[in-house]
Amino acid sequence: MEKFGELEKLEMKDLKEKVNILRKEALNLRFQMSSGQLEKTARISQVRKQIARIKTAMNLKGKK
Repeated sequence: MEKFGELEKLEMKDLKEKVNILRKEALNLRFQMSSGQLEKTARISQVRKQIARIKTAMNLKGKK
């Protein structure tokens, strides 16, 4: 998990790529949760928070 300061240093295309990867992971986690295969349920909230961090960094870069 990357910290916000590290995310601010990345380029916009890298941030978009990370969001896409994390969204795919979130989708897979939801499928695993519904089928009862997910063991680490905390990972869902970690992924959601990381997506929010990246989107915040993207929003700040867009305003500069």
